[in-house]
Parts: sequence; C-alpha cells; structure tokens
Amino acid sequence: MWKCEKCEREFTKNNQHHFCKGSAKTIDEYISLQTSEVQVILKRVRALLKEALPDASEKIAWMMPTFWLGENLIHFASRRDYLAIYPGALSRFPFLDQISKYKFTKGAIHFPYNEPIDYDLISRIAQFKKSQILEGQSPYRSNLRKKQEKK
Repeated sequence: MWKCEKCEREFTKNNQHHFCKGSAKTIDEYISLQTSEVQVILKRVRALLKEALPDASEKIAWMMPTFWLGENLIHFASRRDYLAIYPGALSRFPFLDQISKYKFTKGAIHFPYNEPIDYDLISRIAQFKKSQILEGQSPYRSNLRKKQEKK
C-alpha cells in the first residue's frame, strides 16, 4: 500500500495519480494541483487551445480540462508519465501518421513528459476537431441528430 503524504489516502499502486483535494472545479484549480513542471506544460496547452479555438468555452468535464463548442471538443489531462489529449475518435483524423509515433487509444493520445511535446500537432488536432463540429461531421453530433429524429 502507498499513502499520499499530502492527503493521506492509501492506494495499491505506488505514486498513484489522484487529486488530493477531490475533483477540481475549474481549469485553474486543476492545473494548480499538478507539479510545477507539469503546470508549465498544461498552461501552454491551455493557451494554444485558447488561440486555436477562440469560440470555444472552457469547463471541467470527466474531471479534465475541456474545451466546449456545442459538445466536448477536446480534453487534456495530466497523467503520471504523460500529457493525455482526448480529441475523440482518432480513426477519423488525417494525422494518424504523425500520431502513430505516440502511444494512443481509439480516443486519446499520450505525449510522454520525457520527450518534447508536439504542441503544433495538438493545435492542428484541435482545429480539425473544430472543423468537424462546425461542418456537422462530428460523430457525436450525428448520434444526437439521430436521437432527435426518433422523437
């Protein structure tokens, strides 16, 4: 068992990633709960997303910083060894060749902290996701549209 020195919670994994003060309510609070090294990265990601997505609003969704444009556009989160970006279904992205050098799942990309983070790629992914939403090509929007048509 591992016990966090800050909040005294016990975990089965050593150095388990968690929030000592519970879930963050704002992006500023989320960033402030991270180490100083990670805070620098998260602040930079937030700034580039604000620039790439000026019409989007910010919120916490799924306990992660999120940019919203009628739906969750992109999430980002600090993990123990990497920055996680959650833009949604990656199979629909034209950046698969650039993403393939990172570990990724069907909806998330992991940028290891021990390598330079490709901020330009993150910005382009966010802009692509925004274009999908604005053009009505978001898989989430089409699912919502189908549900509304059934009513």
